[in-house]
Amino acid sequence: MFTPLIDRALAAPLASAAPVAHHPPRSAMLPPRLSLASCVRGHIVRRTVGLPLTAGQRDNHFPASLLCAINWLFEGEADVVRRGDQVVHEATPRLCLIGPHRVPVVSHNPGAVDALMVALTPMAVEALTGVSMAELVDRVLPFEQVFDADWQAMAHTVFDAPDDASRIRLVEDFLEPRWLQVRDQSIPRATRYRFWAENLALRAAQSGVGSSLRQVERRIKRWTGQPQRDLRRMLRAEESFYRCVAAYQQGEMDWAIAALDSGYADQAHLCREVRRITGLSPAALLAAIESDESFWVYRLDM
Repeated sequence: MFTPLIDRALAAPLASAAPVAHHPPRSAMLPPRLSLASCVRGHIVRRTVGLPLTAGQRDNHFPASLLCAINWLFEGEADVVRRGDQVVHEATPRLCLIGPHRVPVVSHNPGAVDALMVALTPMAVEALTGVSMAELVDRVLPFEQVFDADWQAMAHTVFDAPDDASRIRLVEDFLEPRWLQVRDQSIPRATRYRFWAENLALRAAQSGVGSSLRQVERRIKRWTGQPQRDLRRMLRAEESFYRCVAAYQQGEMDWAIAALDSGYADQAHLCREVRRITGLSPAALLAAIESDESFWVYRLDM
């Protein structure tokens, strides 16, 4: 459950979000090695061991996302408690695959947690596993339900690794030779997540027989699990997000101007799109990012 919204660094201060001033939660997004740049979006580490967080601070707010993620829970538990407007109670397996999500999601950790998420592009997951993206959208699945014995063996060795660097190295050593075998056929030009998204329409038009609009849209939906219009909406929301953050930090926030600069019809249009992806209005989202620990994912630096 990661998104273009966390594609770049957001330098908003934690303010009162961190309960222990000198020992804040460990939240980081670490870049992959260059050979995996078109496969792995990043490695997200979250650790709250030893911190006296309140129940609300143990929530995790994730925006709608085009990406997939492999998730390890080394310590603690996690439950999905809201998916969009729907209240749910879904226990997250200690090892699972998180598919692309069309709506924002909230999970909860009953206690301290030590976790690693490896964010992957949907096309990479499909190329490496043969699993259709349509089967993964809005779902959290046990790892063994998606991946074969070799993947499972790798994933279980990660549980025994002593630290984040060792865990990430195990994952990347496993992925690298497999990705290099299928990379050119899967994403010939993309070396970053943005290139992947921008080239979807072009690749769809050039793939297979026929290049009608309907055929292009079908191919994009097969590769990503989502229609082209939803991808465009998320990418436009990304650009709007960074404009708003920059203006907010400089004390020059004007929602009407931000909407027009981002290609929205008006301020109301911008607000609807932000709420659809994050569950909050733009103003409420920026305030939460600045002061609410449970919105830690929006503050990730890469």
